[in-house]
Amino acid sequence: MKLEGEGKLLRIFVGEADRLDHKPLFEKFVLKARELGLAGATVLRGIEGFGARSRVMHTAKILRLSEDLPIVIEIVDTAEKIEGFMSVAGEMLERAGCGGMITEERAHIVHYTSGRPPA
Repeated sequence: MKLEGEGKLLRIFVGEADRLDHKPLFEKFVLKARELGLAGATVLRGIEGFGARSRVMHTAKILRLSEDLPIVIEIVDTAEKIEGFMSVAGEMLERAGCGGMITEERAHIVHYTSGRPPA
């Protein structure tokens, strides 16, 4: 698969402790993106942050270890695929009942190949 040109970047912000169906929510997003054939997904673990409901700072500092660090899932693909995934992602956040945020922005994809030879 080759992907170049205009696309979309989707970012989903959740907490490390957030769950859906007894599994980490970030993992559920990655599995769903894969199932729906998106180009790829990356999970980034923050070292510090807070969200809309947080009254405390979540941090990875050695003296204040948190079990609920910020997590960002990034997905880049064509606008059509990202727009299709956004409604699924919103439903997943609702079902998890944990809060979170989804952002979208334009992305210019310079080079992407799957690394697999054509069939």
